[in-house]
Amino acid sequence: MSAYFLNIPVQYEMRKTAIALALLLAACSASAQVNESTPLAADIEKPLRYGAERLGKRQDADMRRFRDNRLGAFIHWGLYAIPGGEWDGKVYPGAAEWLKAWAKVPADEWLGLMEQWNPVNFKPREWADMARRMGVKYVKITTKHHEGFCLWPSKYTKYTVANTPYKKDILGELVKAFNEQGIDVHFYFSVLDWSHPDYRYDIKSDDDAAAYARFLEFTENQLRELATNYPTVKDFWFDGTWDASMKKNAWWTARAEKMLKELVPGVTVNSRLRADDFGKRHFDSNGHLMGDYESGYERRLPDPVRDTKVTRWDWEACMTLPENQWGYHKDWSLSYVKSPVEVIERIVHAVSMGGNMVVNFGPQADGDFRPEEKLMAQEVGRWMKRYGECIYGCDYAGWDKQPWGYYTRKGDDVYMAVFNVPYSRHLTVVTPKNVKVTGATLIGGKDTPVTEAARNEYLVDVPENTPDGPFVIKLRIEDSSGEKDRYRDALT
Repeated sequence: MSAYFLNIPVQYEMRKTAIALALLLAACSASAQVNESTPLAADIEKPLRYGAERLGKRQDADMRRFRDNRLGAFIHWGLYAIPGGEWDGKVYPGAAEWLKAWAKVPADEWLGLMEQWNPVNFKPREWADMARRMGVKYVKITTKHHEGFCLWPSKYTKYTVANTPYKKDILGELVKAFNEQGIDVHFYFSVLDWSHPDYRYDIKSDDDAAAYARFLEFTENQLRELATNYPTVKDFWFDGTWDASMKKNAWWTARAEKMLKELVPGVTVNSRLRADDFGKRHFDSNGHLMGDYESGYERRLPDPVRDTKVTRWDWEACMTLPENQWGYHKDWSLSYVKSPVEVIERIVHAVSMGGNMVVNFGPQADGDFRPEEKLMAQEVGRWMKRYGECIYGCDYAGWDKQPWGYYTRKGDDVYMAVFNVPYSRHLTVVTPKNVKVTGATLIGGKDTPVTEAARNEYLVDVPENTPDGPFVIKLRIEDSSGEKDRYRDALT
């Protein structure tokens, strides 16, 4: 067997012995019926060195903060903003940040765009103020996308803002501006790096193994640099980890996560980084989540009826405004663009199933945002200012989904986010056994009548003078089942 299949450091040989033993004992003692609280579908778990670090959700203060924030923004900004989806006179409809691949541009030619990088309208405090007014609690910034261009002055590559006409540390300016507004900063980081000669899509020879080992050292150095230079970072969101080369180096994904958590106590890491011993991603070969939260929901959401299993773990979705544009593309007419109401509905949808939502922005090359993005931020912010209590700190309610919209819950408060008003103007509410609805109030308005139609079924009247667009009703409930504490335990 060639050396590149044995790329496992000695210090990881005994890693996770305790959790592996616990999992094995649990599997051996289990009945033939699979425990509903885990995604496991096998009777006996496979022993793994590089599988999940824990079972169940993290419950420390930093993870609870991540969870309670619920609404975030994504910023995709890099050299791809300069051509904006067009190369040599041809407009490519695919994602603008992949233009180098779509147009087959050589790396040297692509990175020559650095000579044009001078965002004269970049005003980080205005960015932070727009985010605050939108109601976001955290922002994910693309420190480095697949192209390899770094928004910070990394000492490990020449492809950074330091070697552009702008010269200044954009990442540092953004961290400072957002932190001043009380907004947490998360770092997007692409492991895939088209600028690096040692990157390999697969490991097929000893030469490949040697090159990729150098690449992993480079990548680890950059991650350590980010964690050290910007210690207020709250999260690392990895991307570009799907290639066979990464799947064959599961040991490194485990080591990178461990390193970041030692350098930045409390930091969270998404599920995209990790691979297990068999190359499984997100969830290991035993069905357990790797990383601190699932990050597989990109431009899609779990079905609110069929996919309630996602409420067992933390997860985060991210969305674009056009169909598939993360970085700046000059022509949004090539795809459908979501309205502010559609954005709001996706935010509520995610929270109603115990997830976070991150809304993407693709700044222009000059550092400004396009009008559609500014309008969306303004409209979402107006709605969040009035109804944000049904988002922040809220979770899955566990009540049957109804056609009018979504439930969210915070402690004893159950919220109805109404997007579809029925002709009858009566909103059906079906409660769990022994839970009664005793009243309903329009957020920012007055009480509205509640009628008991049948056992555990109520009709809540649509309030008079409801504002245009989606609105939120807070329910008053009585729970005589004695199940409340066990319900909260089930959420963990």
